[in-house]
Amino acid sequence: MTTTQATAEVFLTAFRALPKQEQSAFLFTIINDYSFGKDVIDLAIAVKRSGEKCKKLHTFVRHLKRDRKN
Repeated sequence: MTTTQATAEVFLTAFRALPKQEQSAFLFTIINDYSFGKDVIDLAIAVKRSGEKCKKLHTFVRHLKRDRKN
């Protein structure tokens, strides 16, 4: 385990030890911070979609152009 991973693990353990109300307050603070909020949303989307089959770029662009016409 790297130092960065160990630090993350300690932080997560401390976060989980907080009462639910304090966990929520912390998460809302992060989400309301524009930069952190965007990062959290991007990560959540990436995790949610990680099991999806990848599309080729030219296929994606073709669908994007088609959808913009409609």
